[in-house]
Amino acid sequence: MSIAASDPSPRFAKRRAVCLALLLSLLLAGCGQPPPSADASATTDDKAQPGQKKKPPVPVEVATVQRRSMSASYSGTAALQATQEAMVVAKTSGVLLRLSAEEGDRVRAGQVLARIDPERVRLEVARHEATLRKLEAELARSKELFARKLIAADAHERIRFDVATQKAAYDLSRLELSYTDVTAPFDGVIAERLVREGNLIALNQPMFRLVDGSQLEAVLNVPERESATLRDGLPVRLAVDALPGAQFAGVIDRISPVIDAATGTFRVTARFSDGDGRLKPGMFGRIAVVYAEHDDSLAIPRQALLDEGADPAVFLVRDGVVARTAVQLGHVNGEFAEVRGGLAEGDQVVTLGKVAVREGSRVAAINRDGAPPLATPDAVAGELP
Repeated sequence: MSIAASDPSPRFAKRRAVCLALLLSLLLAGCGQPPPSADASATTDDKAQPGQKKKPPVPVEVATVQRRSMSASYSGTAALQATQEAMVVAKTSGVLLRLSAEEGDRVRAGQVLARIDPERVRLEVARHEATLRKLEAELARSKELFARKLIAADAHERIRFDVATQKAAYDLSRLELSYTDVTAPFDGVIAERLVREGNLIALNQPMFRLVDGSQLEAVLNVPERESATLRDGLPVRLAVDALPGAQFAGVIDRISPVIDAATGTFRVTARFSDGDGRLKPGMFGRIAVVYAEHDDSLAIPRQALLDEGADPAVFLVRDGVVARTAVQLGHVNGEFAEVRGGLAEGDQVVTLGKVAVREGSRVAAINRDGAPPLATPDAVAGELP
């Protein structure tokens, strides 16, 4: 400063004046423009830059929560089998002389199906009958002699026992003779013929398989968790692959009281009656047991559920934004799930496209189920790339 003050040069004085003026202008500019704050800087960063597009909404399909009838059921598969089925076997031996029934024939109980050669057995009957008549005559004479005390009591008793023994042998031979006519034990249809005329038939040889197809049953092996829901008398629906589109009604006939420890299942037997003969033993059936029905329940498509475990939830759509919402479920069948809490009638939930959204995502509905759209088609077309 002492040097500047002692400098009498006009040039130096001009330079000092310029510096003071510049310093004054900087001070005035600083007082008029306060430094930008952190909030203002963040706001500027969040704003879209000129020329940039906003992130487009995710296209999804939605469904509307509606009221509908809901039924709870257990589904399984099983083969149909006849309630009455038997192998008709030969009760005597001999040559098969005649067949009186063929596969597919409907027969009545007691009807003759085949005849085995009876000659040998008939001769046995005649022999036992002759011996019986002889002993009966001896018994008649013994009674007269015993009455006049001309024969001992033990001799009389021996003859009486011989008559009784021979009569049993005679009756047995007659029964054997009746077995040469092979008869049906119950009403049914011949499902299989196993012998031919002229065959030598052995004792207990299977000859026919007889089936009563008027009453059919199917046995389901049901997991033990269903033991509290299934009971006798519940209605059953049956569909078979051989008859597409047809459904048959049945009922649970009996339930096993024992659970198989190896498989964790128990046996449930359903009974069906088919008057027109379309159902046949051996058909593969798909069976549904309906154990509860609710006529007016809130329901959503099952595919809208994010988790059917302990904490089921859905993506609820409001004002074009999704929110993960927990729900309380009731009955769940193959297509729909009953909602007992968490949603109201008319709410919209995401059904398809769940993997592409998350909490707070903006979405645009592309509907196929008649739910009202979340955005107009023009708006969606303008926002989608």
